[in-house]
Amino acid sequence: MNRIPKDHPLRSMRALIDPVLHDLSPRFSRLYAKNGRASIPPEYLLRALLLQLLYSVRSERMLVEQLHYNMLFRWFVGLNTDDPVWHATTFTKNRERLMKGAIARAFFESTAARRGIPDTS
Repeated sequence: MNRIPKDHPLRSMRALIDPVLHDLSPRFSRLYAKNGRASIPPEYLLRALLLQLLYSVRSERMLVEQLHYNMLFRWFVGLNTDDPVWHATTFTKNRERLMKGAIARAFFESTAARRGIPDTS
């Protein structure tokens, strides 16, 4: 998106996490039924969760509100200008699925490893 400055920190963050999400794609597929994935791609949820952490957004409701009108957030998550945003409860339910499937942990560990941050677990 041209509205996001070339030197905005989220541009480099997105370049860092896109390969991680690509590598995790086979694990996403195992979380969902064979006849299709959930309507909200897990990549979107993980990017939104990262935004929630980076910008100290206090709740899923506030995060969803930001996704409705904040163009920077929409771009980072992967939503186009007119794409619908999910309801906060849907976000919460799918986030729990990602946590139980250890996807969120793998996402953050892989991202940290790409940045050279040692594993402290």
